[in-house]
This record gives sequence, C-alpha cells and structure tokens, in this order.
Amino acid sequence: MSESVVVYTLPECQLCRMTKMKLDQVGVSYTVVDLSQDEAALEHIRTLGHLQAPVVETASTSWSGFQPELITALAI
Repeated sequence: MSESVVVYTLPECQLCRMTKMKLDQVGVSYTVVDLSQDEAALEHIRTLGHLQAPVVETASTSWSGFQPELITALAI
C-alpha cells in the first residue's frame, strides 16, 4: 500500500471511530485531520463534494461515511 490516506473526522463521530478501527484492522496507515479544528480542511472536503464525516481521501479517490469494503480495498 503506497497511497497516502487522510481521514477527516469530527469529535464524537461514531462513523469516524469505526473507519479508523477498520483502517487499523486491515493495516492501512493514515493521517487524521480534525475538521472541527481545521477550517481549511473543512473547505477542502466541501470542494470535493462531501457533506458528512468521516471523509477518507487517497491520491486517487475520496469518499464519505463508513465504507468497510473501500477500506479493505486499500489494503490490497
């Protein structure tokens, strides 16, 4: 896995926690960005068209919500 993965999260977000747990489970390393603390990051995910956390972004794609099948695909 050579892609850089960023997970944009919010505090108290259950789907964010589930996403990070799944990434850990499949062995994908990632960087966490707290959208409540980073206005530029919030604007960035809005320009990508996402309206809910978490947002997972790689070099080639991005998605929002808890998507276990997409997370597992990152580990392949």
